[in-house]
Amino acid sequence: MNHVELTACIAELSPLRYTPAGIPAINFILEHESEILESGVARQVKLTLKAVAFGTLAEQTVRLTLGKAFRFTGFLINARTSKSVVFHIQAFEIFEQVLNPI
Repeated sequence: MNHVELTACIAELSPLRYTPAGIPAINFILEHESEILESGVARQVKLTLKAVAFGTLAEQTVRLTLGKAFRFTGFLINARTSKSVVFHIQAFEIFEQVLNPI
């Protein structure tokens, strides 16, 4: 299964464009930073990832605030022109981090 959920901030946002079929599309760069336990050891994780959204999501994404955390859901593919990975966004929501849960 190819399903990805990632909490990240939008670092760069390209202008809204349209595919040859007239579908709105937007390319952007996501940045993620966290600490994760791996084999019992805390590890600092930093990730920069290319992303794209189409249709209504593209029109909504263009209005998002740079640097604010969102939870993105989608799938990964290889870019057509290279072997890099692109995160295709299917949904997003504002990420509200709870600092001290009770």
